[in-house]
Amino acid sequence: MQEDRGIIAAVGSSGGGVWVRVKVVPGASRSKVVGMLGDRLKLAVAEPPEGGKANKAVCRLIAEALGVPARDVVVSVGISNPQKTLVVTGLLVERVVERLALLLAD
Repeated sequence: MQEDRGIIAAVGSSGGGVWVRVKVVPGASRSKVVGMLGDRLKLAVAEPPEGGKANKAVCRLIAEALGVPARDVVVSVGISNPQKTLVVTGLLVERVVERLALLLAD
């Protein structure tokens, strides 16, 4: 499926865990995983991009989607940019791809 290839392009492994490239739209009406946007996972978060609120919301949203504690998700690149790279610890890359594929299939 096209969506699975997009997910595979957005996710990879690093020494410290699994990285996920995302595009964030802050200030949305509600927080949700929107879908794929090119080689990035598009996320909408209700929080504004002020004082790190949107970044925290992104970490919570991805943690919930992947079934890991929020402390296991951090923004590693793009703290003040809508295009970010998150690092998730506690999961293998295959599991992240699998869970995101299931989430996007709904």
